[in-house]
Amino acid sequence: MLTPPKTAKRPIERVHHGDVYVDDYEWLRAKDDPEVVAHLHEENAYTKAKTEHLAILQEQLFDEIKARTKETDLSVPTREGDWWYYTRTVEGQQYGIHCRVPVASPDDWEPPETDESGAPLPGEQVLLDDNVEAEGHEFYSLGSFDITADGSTMLYGVDVEGDERYTIRLRAIDGTDRAYTDVIEGTAAGAVFDPSGRHLFYATVDESWRPDTIWRHEVGTEASDDVSVFHEPDERFWLGVGLTRSRRFLMIEAGSNVTSESWLLDAADPTGEFGVVWPRKDGVEYDVEHVVAGGRDRLLIVHNDDAVNFELVSVAASDPQGARRMLLPHDPAVRIEGVDAFRDFVSIEYRREGLPRVAIAKVPPQGLPADATPDDTLHELSFDEALFSVGVGGNPAWEQPTLRIGYTSFVTPSTVYDVVVATGERKLRKRQPVLGDYDATRYAQRREWATASDGTRVPISLVYRHDLVTLGEPAPTLLYGYGSYEHSIDPGFGIPRLSLLDRGMIFAVAHVRGGGEMGRLWYEHGKKLEKRNTFTDFIAAARHLIDEDFTAPDRLVAQGGSAGGLLIGAVANLAPRYFSGFLAEVPFVDPLTSILDPSLPLTVIEWDEWGNPLDDEEVYSYMRSYSPLENVHVNHYPRILAVTSLNDTRVLYVEPAKWVAKLREVGADPLLKIEMAAGHGGVSGRYSAWRERAFAYAWVIDAAGAHPSGE
Repeated sequence: MLTPPKTAKRPIERVHHGDVYVDDYEWLRAKDDPEVVAHLHEENAYTKAKTEHLAILQEQLFDEIKARTKETDLSVPTREGDWWYYTRTVEGQQYGIHCRVPVASPDDWEPPETDESGAPLPGEQVLLDDNVEAEGHEFYSLGSFDITADGSTMLYGVDVEGDERYTIRLRAIDGTDRAYTDVIEGTAAGAVFDPSGRHLFYATVDESWRPDTIWRHEVGTEASDDVSVFHEPDERFWLGVGLTRSRRFLMIEAGSNVTSESWLLDAADPTGEFGVVWPRKDGVEYDVEHVVAGGRDRLLIVHNDDAVNFELVSVAASDPQGARRMLLPHDPAVRIEGVDAFRDFVSIEYRREGLPRVAIAKVPPQGLPADATPDDTLHELSFDEALFSVGVGGNPAWEQPTLRIGYTSFVTPSTVYDVVVATGERKLRKRQPVLGDYDATRYAQRREWATASDGTRVPISLVYRHDLVTLGEPAPTLLYGYGSYEHSIDPGFGIPRLSLLDRGMIFAVAHVRGGGEMGRLWYEHGKKLEKRNTFTDFIAAARHLIDEDFTAPDRLVAQGGSAGGLLIGAVANLAPRYFSGFLAEVPFVDPLTSILDPSLPLTVIEWDEWGNPLDDEEVYSYMRSYSPLENVHVNHYPRILAVTSLNDTRVLYVEPAKWVAKLREVGADPLLKIEMAAGHGGVSGRYSAWRERAFAYAWVIDAAGAHPSGE
């Protein structure tokens, strides 16, 4: 019989607000201690041995994912300047290849046609081959990638550890022999050139890995000569830097979880001083876009100042704190999420009835009439599926006549459209290929509503194969949840998920409070001292699926990652009887220990999400009451699989390691799988990622009692 690793107890006391908590496993935090590393390897060996019976199934799942995926493929080219940019993949290679081809003429807005082979386009120039850059590294991630406006120089930032710290380098891409020696280490993701291409702007991090300083680098100089242009001392705020689509302004954005502030600088004067748009005000968030209306520079601002679901206003770029012109007023049934501005139109993204929406408004040369209403100017894009996800993306050009959108659902593969704004025509550019015999008509998606303990109706989205699942006869089911940071889990297609559905499983998403699916208040009522709503909503969703005979307790597995892993850990303590298994990925299961330590990455900014237990006894007691680690008790825990990464800087590996040890104290037999060369997003490389998903799904299929061989 296999024996799980023994985790030594080395008790230390944590004392806050008169409460004493004895932590037996904090010693596992010593990442570089050989004893800790050896223990983690023992955990991996135990998990491998315990899942050995699933090895064939894992290989089947990997083969299914691979067989359904078009390995040699090419993204829809996106025009920027005089070039069409795209990324392609090649069968057998882990990473993408970034390429471009020249436009045919200034009026060329039709992307080059690609054939089904995914072959390079005629005249292709390879800019960056991630496979080459990744050689010799167990992990690889591209965090910054930008090209000068004249198309002559590229910057790219690479992380080879998984700790989200990138080294920026420059490369000439205009066919000259220019050599750049510029190397900037320890940056955050998202570096950009100014329009002249003579400078680039980037962020660095403080000791707790918070992007806190924006720097200006002059191309061709040493990084030691770089100029700090902005520093954020408030530990609640993270910084980012960018360029408006019009290339008229450089912009610095500072944001906590609930407050934001932006600064602009005329891009023609990159060495000048940034000026604030609106001074920060606690609890007020806003986003800024530049638009030209009536020949004047205006700023479009989406904000929540006395507008909980946000509203859209316009202000003069020369006087942003002056008079505001209302464009879209607050609507309690509509959560405005963002605006994108172009030369001739703007697009609005918002949520209504639990689903994302996109609308377009043209910008007349003289500007909008004073008496215009949203109905006069705003035209929502419609779709014929009851559940779907749509968003704006891949639109870098200010003068483009089209809006590129992405669309998907549980049954419709990811699809790219270009909407011709002048006519409303919708041009299909690409639909994600699904090889084999995929037939969308065999699958059904639907919306259910559970009733929470306080009477709140909680939406649940489901997808299944209607020829394999008979509603009313309990089926093996995977129930996914997240419920934090106002992040919405919208219906979307996934090739790996087909391997579950084709084995007669139901996949369901519980849209619990703490997420953003139902508007801003949905988020507000699932955070801080109302965080328990997230957990009880998920339990209500599980109970609904059981009561309505979609599934049964011995056939229901729960899944969540990161903050969703906290959800999984809390539900495992509160209602294990409803589940046959819990899959917790990079789980935040020791939240109180982390949030009490301001020196850890993310902690201070997280106080806006969870509360500050360091100074507030009520918050401390509340978090103590639901912390998964601290509430493990003698219980009938079902199967538990925790997956984490050694180099994760967002949720440290020590949290699931301690949780697993604590669960074993009360007789549970959890498994811990640790990626020894990865970060918060898991392993890098598509084939490696497919193998990890195959491992997790094999465990899910087994825990849910689904047929391992599919059809």
